[in-house]
Amino acid sequence: MRQGMDDQFMKEVMKKFPGTKWADLAAFHLIENKLCGDWQASSKCPEKEAEIYEKYASEHPQSPAVTEALYDAAWRRSALIEIYKTEDQAKKSDESRGKAVALAQKAVAQSPQSDWGTRAQLLLFMIEQNIPTYGNGVD
Repeated sequence: MRQGMDDQFMKEVMKKFPGTKWADLAAFHLIENKLCGDWQASSKCPEKEAEIYEKYASEHPQSPAVTEALYDAAWRRSALIEIYKTEDQAKKSDESRGKAVALAQKAVAQSPQSDWGTRAQLLLFMIEQNIPTYGNGVD
């Protein structure tokens, strides 16, 4: 149901300017085509999306979008905390909490004064205070 972008130009940028920030940003924008349209309160999509963002952050550590990728992965992991609870998977919920905290801390350490670093600090606070980041109780 989710329509992806035409990735031809992004791939062309990556091909013509390998190893540059422009290639890194093009690769980041290509992630959009891999995201689910609707999670339907299932753990499958946010799990897959978190892995995609984590992989991007590890493969493109010098990218201008690395902090955003870390935040995006952390947010999805934090959403999985609640989703796994609804699926009666307490152990996976705890694992997601640990991964979300680690990713958010990494995002804050990467660039604490950026917008994404600040968002990661807020996310970290919400996780530590057991405030749901996904579900009916979230604005």
